[in-house]
Amino acid sequence: MDDKPTHKIKSDSSNEKNSGGPQPQSRRSFLKGIGAAGVAAPFVAIATKAAARGPKIPDVLSDTHSSQLDLNGRPKEAYDRRVGAAKEDRRIKVPNHPNNGDEALYPSRIANFTKGFAHNTFGEVDPTVYADYLAAVSTGKRADFDALPMGGNEPLVDPQAGLAFDLETYDASQNSIPPFDTLTSPGLAAQMIEEYWVALTRDVPFSQYATDPTIAAAASELSGLSAYTGPKIGGKVTPQSLYRGFTAGDLIGPYVSQFFIQPFNYGAIPFVGYQTTLPGDFGTDAGSWLNMQNGAPAALAPSNPDPQLRYLHTARDLAEYVHNDVLFMEYLNAALMLIKMRAPLNSGNPYPQTIKSETGFITFGFPMVEVLVAEVIARALKNSWMQKWFIHRMARPEETAGLVHFTITGQKSYPLDSSVLNSKAAAAVFSRNGNYFIPLSYPEGCPLHPSYSSGHATAAGAAVTVLKWFFDETFVIPSPLTTTSDGLSVVPYTGSDAGKMTVGGELNKLASNVGIGRAMAGIHWRQDIVQGMLLGEAVAISLLTDQAHLYNENYTGFTFTSFNGTKVTI
Repeated sequence: MDDKPTHKIKSDSSNEKNSGGPQPQSRRSFLKGIGAAGVAAPFVAIATKAAARGPKIPDVLSDTHSSQLDLNGRPKEAYDRRVGAAKEDRRIKVPNHPNNGDEALYPSRIANFTKGFAHNTFGEVDPTVYADYLAAVSTGKRADFDALPMGGNEPLVDPQAGLAFDLETYDASQNSIPPFDTLTSPGLAAQMIEEYWVALTRDVPFSQYATDPTIAAAASELSGLSAYTGPKIGGKVTPQSLYRGFTAGDLIGPYVSQFFIQPFNYGAIPFVGYQTTLPGDFGTDAGSWLNMQNGAPAALAPSNPDPQLRYLHTARDLAEYVHNDVLFMEYLNAALMLIKMRAPLNSGNPYPQTIKSETGFITFGFPMVEVLVAEVIARALKNSWMQKWFIHRMARPEETAGLVHFTITGQKSYPLDSSVLNSKAAAAVFSRNGNYFIPLSYPEGCPLHPSYSSGHATAAGAAVTVLKWFFDETFVIPSPLTTTSDGLSVVPYTGSDAGKMTVGGELNKLASNVGIGRAMAGIHWRQDIVQGMLLGEAVAISLLTDQAHLYNENYTGFTFTSFNGTKVTI
């Protein structure tokens, strides 16, 4: 059958070129996006382009023409406002949705996500099953997905969500992310090398990165890779920049965002730490690795919970946090922390600037943002799932590590860039485990949905954008904290950059922590995280623009800074 799905989200390039709306970023722009300071200023987020249009609505939305409130006329007015928002969304043309071409290039599907289907001993999928999988992708029909034969006892995770419509934001088909690095590229190899180093340093406390020899080795090897896109300081990967995100604020202060460790309460319930897990990795032998690929993780040993609550102090802790989180909870927590520290609201908030005898609550008050961080994630995840299932279908690191293993051991030969085959990271993993499979934090390995984009990172990008929109992002965090080397407590952070830790910077870092936490488990790539955050940002801007049609207050717009450093007004 034809390897190229024929689903109706495709469009021609002339529409994209002339639309003025979101367009896919080139791989070149992605790779150039990380400067020496670790801030991706050169590449333009699709979010920024969407925001530049602005809502075509009057500044003052209250009806000033009628002398009386007309309840009977409100249904029509509600309809007109919703239609007005929908018309604005419809103006965004559907861009091209290119993938990296590897799916068509390799009949064995070695570069694409196949977990859960039946595999041979090398982890290669049954080609007839993959053909049925592509047919289901082409039709988008639930029944075609439901008919796919599975290799184990685990089902695919919700392909239907990628085709769900929404009543807010422009459609998921109107957002695009660039093609993923190809299987043979130095870029993919660099990401794989980073994954190996993360696994090797998973139990090193963040507070000891400056002195740990394995951390130094990781920074040294990644510094020597021209294709590595992680942040650098002075042109080099350092213990301070290692495993950090691409945004302004990521390189400032401790590794863990203040919004993981500042005090807060759920009503009368105080925050006292997190449930983490003791050291121990999974998928480190051929049998358990193959069980994972076939979707049969029940044969694997359970994880080992730490009986002591801790604050996040290692990569394993962070990986375990994003293993068990309720997807919106870290952003609700951040909102509660900001409320507790009395962080000011965005200066555009109509209360009390233009409305003196009232206060915001459901609109422009704390309940609004506490709910909105969950609402925007529901929209963002649909966008991520469309990219995962219907555009890219990218393999996870655990799958690609199998290609590394069988190539280095001479059992097969796969077209990987030599940098990963000859890397110190891969050699160190072999020295520890006797093979080149990626050591995983989770007993089940990765979930049964494709890698690109990361759902956690897309959710993080969306929710953090809402928080930066609502609060004053320039407010400096009072009394910053850091975790102790054992994670049992937090102490004041006294670094020279403590006064530079702003709400916006620490929210950016929160989003990066959440996304990279999934990479720290061994189940996501760096590119998944960066592009997921940018995708989530675009969805949040679309949602906030739609909702700007609906307020009765004198809403003239909020301004905040996007992940790439651009000022955005909605």
